Amino acid sequence: MAGMAKIRKDDLVVVLAGKDRGKRGKVLSINPGKSRVVVEKVHVIKRHTKPSNKNQEGGILEYEAPIELSNVMVVCGACGAPTRTGARLLADGGKMRVCKRCGESVDKK
Repeated sequence: MAGMAKIRKDDLVVVLAGKDRGKRGKVLSINPGKSRVVVEKVHVIKRHTKPSNKNQEGGILEYEAPIELSNVMVVCGACGAPTRTGARLLADGGKMRVCKRCGESVDKK
């Protein structure tokens, strides 16, 4: 994935497919090599664990598992709709992600 990433950590995204379709959440982490993304409160799985040094209690732990990157879409902060993103060049030579629907910036200022 050369150039700018379409989805970044801390973006608000909506899930497009799967059992959690329609849910919105913040991106916690991204693995671009495997095209996976971890979204807050989406694809929560239960893991049965034995007690260990790291986890003294053991028992049933719940945590978010990665989902396919193609199954999420960025939500625009201005129009509030899921959108594709484009790039706009800045005066200082940098890039900024913009909403393809309304043209406003998707990046946090």
